[in-house]
Amino acid sequence: MDLSQAVLLVAAGLAAGLMNAIAGGGSLITFPALLGIGLPSVPANVSNSVAVCPGYFASVYGSRHELRGQVRRTVLLLPTAVAGSVAGCVLLLITPDSAFDKVVPFLVLGATAVLAFQDQLRRVVGHPARISPSRQQGLLHGMVAIGSVYGGYFGAALGVMFVAGLALVLDESLARVTAVKNLLSATVGLTTVVVFALFGPVNWATVAVLAPATIVGGYFGARLARRLRSGVLKLIIVIFGTGIGLYLLVHAFI
Repeated sequence: MDLSQAVLLVAAGLAAGLMNAIAGGGSLITFPALLGIGLPSVPANVSNSVAVCPGYFASVYGSRHELRGQVRRTVLLLPTAVAGSVAGCVLLLITPDSAFDKVVPFLVLGATAVLAFQDQLRRVVGHPARISPSRQQGLLHGMVAIGSVYGGYFGAALGVMFVAGLALVLDESLARVTAVKNLLSATVGLTTVVVFALFGPVNWATVAVLAPATIVGGYFGARLARRLRSGVLKLIIVIFGTGIGLYLLVHAFI
């Protein structure tokens, strides 16, 4: 790796950490950057998953105030997140990319649509304040399981998927929902690090350059998310999610 490639990875890591903390989808910056310096697709995907993980934890620290009063509820979801991400990692390591690549764009676009039309959907399924605790837990675990499998496999727009599902079920501000998303994403990220470190083709040199940059970007991204109004934050996430979904759709079918 030469100096220009290292600079490219640092810039990509900063931008990805910032984006992951606010909206998700930072992997669509770092993954192409890894491809651009010459890594094959599977090692690039695996190395990317490992490299962006520290940025998730920086986002958790940056949004720790918004997690107050939500820790117990979120901790109960962590075993589901771990199990789902392990399943996603196994899928990546044993199946061809082509089949899942064709499903991913629709998952991302669907999650973005759920967030965009959150108020209308709430009128159909019921406002979160009127959902029984047992039903809420079931819905949360189902959404986290789906998102975690996806996160273990690829992970781009994982934050969009988590926020979309959580915002539909939790009667919380979008900033507080984003804080829960950050902790769930960090759990998925840590699980993928363990699995891929043991069984995946990780390029540790690129990880060593990317990871510190994602930490810095993730911390400042979480602080920025706290200062944004819910409507502005939702608009940013919807724009990112739509762009990511369309990019993946074109990449998969054209």
